[in-house]
Amino acid sequence: MDASEEIRVSPPKLALTRTDAAKAIGQSAVTIDRLTKRGLLRPSRATRRPVYPIWEIERFLRETTGSVEL
Repeated sequence: MDASEEIRVSPPKLALTRTDAAKAIGQSAVTIDRLTKRGLLRPSRATRRPVYPIWEIERFLRETTGSVEL
């Protein structure tokens, strides 16, 4: 690579759309809507469409993970 070629690195995402949030936790977008309606997952409404901060998704997963008995 010579000096004229640039390496572009995308900044990390801080929040996800409902579709991307659904993919991240392996669920459907409808499930994200249901979780939001129930108050279990709280989107940021700082933009025109709600987005789900990464830390909010992590919080939801931490708080809803229980021990499984086999």
